[in-house]
Amino acid sequence: MEKGFTYIPSNKNKTVLYVGGSKYLKRRVALHKAGKAVQFTKRYNLNELIYFEVYPDFHDAFSREKQLKNWRKEWKWNLIKSMNPELKDL
Repeated sequence: MEKGFTYIPSNKNKTVLYVGGSKYLKRRVALHKAGKAVQFTKRYNLNELIYFEVYPDFHDAFSREKQLKNWRKEWKWNLIKSMNPELKDL
């Protein structure tokens, strides 16, 4: 089994969130920071990683991604602040 990650990047002003999943978190974050990730994250400059979760099986990470995408924005912020209260770029 391969590890998987669910992650949430935001922009500098913390006004937009994106929920993603990947087998390779470092590589994916580097793409976001370089502005070479998906169009949505590129358009809104979502290049600060503010939350992530690690799963032993990448299928679980992608299931969690789908779950979080259906959450309200307030719930996502509460989750993020529980791990990263200062909203630092991880």
